[in-house]
Amino acid sequence: MFRKAAVTTVSNGSYLQGQANGRLPSMDSGQPAQEGKVVLKKKVTLLRGISIIIGTIIGAGIFISPKGILKNTGSVGMSLTVWTACGILSLFGALCYAELGTCIKKSGGHYTYILEAFGPLPAFVRVWVELLIIRPAATAVISLAFGRYILEPFFMQCEIPELAIKLITAVGITLVMVLNSTSVSWSARIQIFLTFCKLVAILIIIVPGVIQLIKGETQHFKNAFAGNDASVMGLPLAFYSGMYAYSGWFYLNFVTEEVENPEKNIPLAICISMIIVTVGYVLTNVAYFTTISAGELLLSKAVAVVSYRRKIQSYVPAAVPLCLVTVMSTFKVCPHLFPTRMFFVASREGHLPEILSMIHVRKHTPLPAVIVLHPLTMIMLFNGDLYSLLNFLSFARWLFIGLVVAGLIYLRYKRPDMPRPFKVPLFIPALFSFTCLFMVALSLYSDPVNTGIGFAITLTGVPAYYLFIVWDKKPKWFRKLLDTFTASLFFS
Repeated sequence: MFRKAAVTTVSNGSYLQGQANGRLPSMDSGQPAQEGKVVLKKKVTLLRGISIIIGTIIGAGIFISPKGILKNTGSVGMSLTVWTACGILSLFGALCYAELGTCIKKSGGHYTYILEAFGPLPAFVRVWVELLIIRPAATAVISLAFGRYILEPFFMQCEIPELAIKLITAVGITLVMVLNSTSVSWSARIQIFLTFCKLVAILIIIVPGVIQLIKGETQHFKNAFAGNDASVMGLPLAFYSGMYAYSGWFYLNFVTEEVENPEKNIPLAICISMIIVTVGYVLTNVAYFTTISAGELLLSKAVAVVSYRRKIQSYVPAAVPLCLVTVMSTFKVCPHLFPTRMFFVASREGHLPEILSMIHVRKHTPLPAVIVLHPLTMIMLFNGDLYSLLNFLSFARWLFIGLVVAGLIYLRYKRPDMPRPFKVPLFIPALFSFTCLFMVALSLYSDPVNTGIGFAITLTGVPAYYLFIVWDKKPKWFRKLLDTFTASLFFS
């Protein structure tokens, strides 16, 4: 099931295994692909890269996080300050990943960078928690949030049945996983269109808010920093909610090998995307406060719906925002399938089952990794609720993102001669890494149950590494058991 790094290229029906050294042949280097070798094609342009980042970031966060940020800051002015600060902090993290993505030109994102900086054990633990915790739970959280918005217009006078939300969410997840497994180019084209739809939906919220400001509707901004005092413990929690809303800036690094001219396009795509998203998020929150007061926002379960009921219907037909919200809800999970590239790269390094290193000959997509992700996501979807799943995954996500950026600092000293086409000032990774680790420590205090479970599962990655990777002399019955499990999973 698990293996050492492979030393041969094996044909198996419709799939071919990747190279033994963990690298696909570079399409812009002098290294030609061997005959019969299947590679991930460079189909991600600058525009597609921008659409991936924006399309991944804009989503549940802008509807979930306003309440959490306002609750922990105590005032309208401070909440807008936190939204801006989180955008800047996310830009710092994205710039750090841009440096890593241009000097380590391999797909795999967090996993690849930890492997390069700290070696195989922490890299294995990272992909272990990605497979068991982060990716299934994150996909389930976003899908549940937007599944609710799909059904909200049909249940305005009553509570939405939880089973209905989960069923329609399961259908949406399945559809987009099929799409992502069918074609890299088609999923990227659809993502560009969906990104446009999301920006239009944000504008539908922003434009009426600007009109309200022009009309003088500024009563909710008077004494903007007056209100409940923000506690020292509350401010980090507000930043935690804000960073969740901005999460997604790192997804382009999962497909580095598929990006055209990565030295130029990765930093450009990140900077352009983060500026657009930060400005859009701040203006969206301003638009919210032109329509509803801080108290009303704290009492609302769906801030966008409350705002829509108050003012948006006056400016656009009711069907238009409903359709846009439905589109966002159903297809938001599409870019979150790019981490299957992490599983693909990890299997080439021998850290995941060999079958996960296989890609489709004609479609050039890592279909087996998607097949593994789907049932795990369904398990998370039907066995948890939105906020418990969010806390559950947050510990591992921010712990390892902080570790990745700390690895950037370590590589500056460990490998000073490494080519770095794009380089950030040292204070940026230092500040970002410290903030991530601080949020992780705070989450253990704030929600010890869910984050504690995530921590415990993370620790199981250490014995799993020695059991599946380091231990060479496994009994025949143990190897046979693993092989039978893998075969039944993929070929039954």
